[in-house]
Amino acid sequence: MRVGVLTGGGDCPGLNAVIRAVVRKGEVQHGDTFVGFRDGWKGLTENLTRPLDVERCRGILPRGGTILGTSRTNPYKVEAGVDAVKETLEKNDVDVLVAIGGDDTLGVAYRLSEAGVHVVGVPKTIDNDLSATEVTFGFHTAVQIATDAIDRLHTTAESHDRVFVCEVMGRHAGWIAMYAGMAGGAAEILIPETPFDIDEVAAKIKHRHSKGRFASIVVVAEGAVPKEGTLSVASGKVDAFGHAQLGGIGQVVAGALEERTGYETRATVLGHIQRGGTPTAYDRVLATRFGLRAIGAVHEGAFGTMVALKADVIELVPLGEAVTESKIVGPAFLDEAAVFFG
Repeated sequence: MRVGVLTGGGDCPGLNAVIRAVVRKGEVQHGDTFVGFRDGWKGLTENLTRPLDVERCRGILPRGGTILGTSRTNPYKVEAGVDAVKETLEKNDVDVLVAIGGDDTLGVAYRLSEAGVHVVGVPKTIDNDLSATEVTFGFHTAVQIATDAIDRLHTTAESHDRVFVCEVMGRHAGWIAMYAGMAGGAAEILIPETPFDIDEVAAKIKHRHSKGRFASIVVVAEGAVPKEGTLSVASGKVDAFGHAQLGGIGQVVAGALEERTGYETRATVLGHIQRGGTPTAYDRVLATRFGLRAIGAVHEGAFGTMVALKADVIELVPLGEAVTESKIVGPAFLDEAAVFFG
């Protein structure tokens, strides 16, 4: 069988582990041949390819990023883009496409599947906000990187009696902020699911410092928003899927806290540092298991499905189910952590 592979959307640790697993099992156990499409859906709209086989995938397991490259190209926003995708698949004699990506990439995969293209999806989102799977690879690595950063901020905050605001990834869901904030002992965690009142945050920080603690870490997800009318936040550009380019809320919060508390406050934006570098052992294993199950689905003819982790078992779920809604942080999680705030 001839199998195409692409990685779309933002990169994250573990992508190469998926590619390696798909190619290794497909070639060794099934005699498959592979073609990689470069730069996500752009590769399929412009016929940008690179060969894939076991030999070319040696040594990529611990590497971050993706050897195929990625982009946020949306073929449904490109003139004749869908026709170009189908033409590219035909030119390269592709029987099935394995699409590795988040809700945007898999949303395109779902629409193409409905149009008759044979597709199997692999979930990838560093934000861990796909509802059809319990966890996605890359999330664990991002949390560990953010936690390490918070640990380091604690020592310099204590040395200078400062407040530090640490901005982490999380467009619509605050999973990274919650996990890293709890693991790192943050004084406050601000997430997209619950609009924050900057005056309340400042009051909690002042109360904390009144007890003799002169250093506080506030973790804020990049998509966190203030309650209406409490703080002005500038909007940015949007990508091909209509998502605003986020970043900057940490600096806004830091300035507002310093103004309201009088405490010296600094902002640290982790940004793409969370995406880069070596995946954790957990993410390598999860990504590998996803890849192995994906090539299994290819040979079962289970097209229009996505692999998903459920109760430590890798299952198949309909692609449509995977992209219907986001998995967000519920109020119960926030209530659990609230005892450590303020």
